[in-house]
Amino acid sequence: MHVGMAAVFQNPGKARTDREVYRNELRLADLAEPLGFESIWGVEHHFTDYTMCPDVLQFLTYMAGRTERARLGSMVVVLPWHDPMRVAEEVAMLDTISGGRLILGLGRGAGKVEFDGFRLSMDESRQRFTESAEMLLLGLETGYCEYDGTFVKQPRAAIRPAPFKSFRGRTYAAAVSPESLPVMARLGVGILIIPQKPWKEVARELETYRTVYRELNGVDAPPPVSAGWTFCDESPARAEEMARRFIGGYYQTVLDHYQFQGDHLARTKGYEYYGKMAEKITQYGTDTVIDYFMNLQVWGTPKQCYEKILDIHARTGNSHYIGVFSYAGMPYEDAERNMRLFAREVMPALKKLGVEAPAGDRVPVASRAGEPSDVGLLGS
Repeated sequence: MHVGMAAVFQNPGKARTDREVYRNELRLADLAEPLGFESIWGVEHHFTDYTMCPDVLQFLTYMAGRTERARLGSMVVVLPWHDPMRVAEEVAMLDTISGGRLILGLGRGAGKVEFDGFRLSMDESRQRFTESAEMLLLGLETGYCEYDGTFVKQPRAAIRPAPFKSFRGRTYAAAVSPESLPVMARLGVGILIIPQKPWKEVARELETYRTVYRELNGVDAPPPVSAGWTFCDESPARAEEMARRFIGGYYQTVLDHYQFQGDHLARTKGYEYYGKMAEKITQYGTDTVIDYFMNLQVWGTPKQCYEKILDIHARTGNSHYIGVFSYAGMPYEDAERNMRLFAREVMPALKKLGVEAPAGDRVPVASRAGEPSDVGLLGS
């Protein structure tokens, strides 16, 4: 299994200066390659302290110059917020600078504050994403972009520097709502899993995606990439305490940033599934939902962390695990200790795992601690 790390640049409550947050996150990113992590990932968000990385490709270009071997992953470039012609150029430039180390992750976004800030309608996001992705992915294979859609109208233009190798097999997209999965299968891209709903539901949707992918593309879908908010400690009690404080704290920032307590998602075209999530949050209450999210993530002793990732793999067949080790205002010293312990005690065993897709009737290797019933808090 490929093991990477992600830097997310959170500053909840502005407890520190933004500059200090950047200094600490970059220190952790600098540790990734020396510790043996095979990739470094960044995210894209705007306007709030939820995550302060407005240009993930710029961050990854910086890391390309500070590393020699680590792959560089976007989690994700949110296409509706960009001119896709510019994205094509920036992607080709980063891949050229890094010697072909980019793993391209794409998404459509779900934050109202971000769409409002860019003066865009969320109702248009799925079509904007699809048109942009179609043009971008074809352009990266042919060396030029050309498209005549409803929102994307691009006369033929060359991508310079020219892409020098295919992005097939190293392009992924985040898909939370089930309706997005057939879109990703038709685009021929892999799935990036951000854990936030029942694993049984994720596994069921992946099977549908794999079936559609095989029918449309004539080959098996690539294994998914799974991210996870991670806290590793020798003490199980301290691991749980820190997970509750910081992974729980992270999910509170999710609720705030995406305004899940409101009803706008249920009334927005293409976000009906998110609206159902918001209804569940209202039904069960914030505390219960935070506990639920925490128990989807990877925390505990090194052995417990390893077993939880094994369980994720049994359910999803993921080929990559991307750990997030610093979040919700965690002190730098704790984040570094967390990351170093994981790298020393968990990562070597993960790298020995195969990445075969799970059989449809395969039983997970271990039940998740505190996993909710089949209904799930965030299920449809």
